[in-house]
Amino acid sequence: MEYKDIPTKADIERFAALRQPGSVTIYLPTGTVPAEADRARIELKNHLAQAVKKLEEDGIPKQRIAAIQREGEAILEDRDFWRYQSRSLAVFLDGELSETFRLPNRLGSSCDIADRFYVKPLLRTITFPQTALILALAQNSVRLIQVSPQAPAATVDVPGLPKDVADAAGVASINGRAPDGRIQGSEGQKVRMREYVQAIERALHPILANSTDPLILAAAEPLIGIFRNVNTYPKLVPETITGNPEDKTDEELAAEARLILDAVYARKAEALKADFEARLAAGTATTDLSDMARAATYGAVESIVVDIDRRVPGTLDEETGAITYADEDEPGNYGVVDEILRRALGSKATVYALRAEEIPGGAPAAAAVRFPV
Repeated sequence: MEYKDIPTKADIERFAALRQPGSVTIYLPTGTVPAEADRARIELKNHLAQAVKKLEEDGIPKQRIAAIQREGEAILEDRDFWRYQSRSLAVFLDGELSETFRLPNRLGSSCDIADRFYVKPLLRTITFPQTALILALAQNSVRLIQVSPQAPAATVDVPGLPKDVADAAGVASINGRAPDGRIQGSEGQKVRMREYVQAIERALHPILANSTDPLILAAAEPLIGIFRNVNTYPKLVPETITGNPEDKTDEELAAEARLILDAVYARKAEALKADFEARLAAGTATTDLSDMARAATYGAVESIVVDIDRRVPGTLDEETGAITYADEDEPGNYGVVDEILRRALGSKATVYALRAEEIPGGAPAAAAVRFPV
């Protein structure tokens, strides 16, 4: 069983704002089978031992070190916790705070100790949140399914949702004669199907009106074409899970939906890159780290895209944002981009974590600014 608990943007902003000497951040790959979880548990134990040694070298008070050690050991000893893992694990410890997140994306192994937590690897989970709605539509049934990284797929209760085509039409069957004596035929059946789809769309409206999730249609023709002609929800994706959805469980449909989400997110990354390239051409965005650091320090960053895998060694001046570059990315030094990111989060900037090929010009980051600084 794969278990996930995903940080919200508010969680990440909270971690980014904390400043406490001796803050420990650990990331490590895990897995859903016992052998992988056992290896991850041993790796976490080794990271904790290294962290305690580094905390002692840094002169962190013994009481705080002991509290961090207790927090880490409590995680190691929680057998139920290790039974249910995802692809990666993030651990945050500072002697007062102890939080873990089981993440669906694969992250490398690292252990950082400094006066702040290392949050950049978490950002991929909010850039591409792996949430969606599936409309499983057939002539004899319809259901709305919620896909979430935190829990198994589940059917959503939708008040007013018709049971089938006949229920929407108010007849016993869509075959045979209509009340006025006309023969239904194939064209008449399509009219009934359209009425059915329109009734579904009306029932879904209160739910979709407050949703930002992609909607994925699972259906067969002619219902695919009829629904797409009637639909008004702007986040209906172009891909369809084809075939009769009655033959598949919620979780089977969710597995196919997650493959479609990969394509949705690839388009999102392409759109973000194109948008930032246009902003760069217009002079309202920059890939210059010095300009970005200054803008982040003064709260001028509106949105920022960062390469999740790349670090640029160095530090930022607390007051001006001036950069001092370093030769190596040493433990405890989260680097220039990471500190720009932390300051941008503090001013409620929109942040996207991408891969190197998705950043304009191959830069480590690009930022759109609210005003020149």
